[in-house]
Amino acid sequence: MSEPLVQLTGVSRLFPGLLAVDDVSLQVHPGEVVGLLGANGAGKTTLLTMLLGLLAPTAGTVRLLGGPPSRATRRRVGYVPQNLGLYESLTVAENLAFIAGAYGTASPTLPDGLRGLANTPVASIGLGSRRRLSFVAALGHDPALLVLDEPTSGVDPLARARLWDTIRAQAQAGVGVVVTTHYLQEARQCDRLVLMVAGRSVASGGEDDLIGDLTAVQVRTEVWQQAFAALAEAGLPVVLEGTGVRVAAVPVDQVRAVLADAGVAAQVAAVPARLEEVMAARAAR
Repeated sequence: MSEPLVQLTGVSRLFPGLLAVDDVSLQVHPGEVVGLLGANGAGKTTLLTMLLGLLAPTAGTVRLLGGPPSRATRRRVGYVPQNLGLYESLTVAENLAFIAGAYGTASPTLPDGLRGLANTPVASIGLGSRRRLSFVAALGHDPALLVLDEPTSGVDPLARARLWDTIRAQAQAGVGVVVTTHYLQEARQCDRLVLMVAGRSVASGGEDDLIGDLTAVQVRTEVWQQAFAALAEAGLPVVLEGTGVRVAAVPVDQVRAVLADAGVAAQVAAVPARLEEVMAARAAR
């Protein structure tokens, strides 16, 4: 396997009263899409900030593109932060020109859909167009690595799919990608997943690796709201699928007993777990 573009070894970050990242190791190779999963506050953004060298780790080592993070290595990185890194008072074209100038490259050509917005202030364009613009800006200097922090948050499914077409195209061209996402359908497009809970990396691999032999309990009932409330009150890792209720990593008899105590009539059965249940079960530990 090629040399990793990113190599984090035993990285931790301690803030006053908060261990935001706890002994995490991570590698990202050329052409690989690595997805970071986890709830808000799991440490994903802090980990990316240390990866880029914008925040020093309390412990552990960070290597970015063969050396310690620096201005030189960051010049080979395309970064889309959660806030997109755009200047709202500047126009679309002015944003691209400013960012390209920082990298010493020519301003990239605007794609269809953004070309007509070239002279429009970013504050006046929609979120989907802003996210697309942030991708154009991040790719304008042909980076070897893409670092994407919730890059499709808040946009419609079609816009998310188009952005993921861009991500996969970059990976196929040999660019390494590390991306955080809350969307599990997006997570399934990653080559490898890292699940973070309370600052720790608790599982990694493909979707099947994360699920392993974990099972879930499927609950069928007309009073699904009551079932969900009773199971949640009992502290079980419960998730909703439409009006269906599912509980991960808990014996069927335990679920049946909780529902019976709450006076909820339901049919329960053990079924294979899904990625959603893995996240819920890990977070509940």
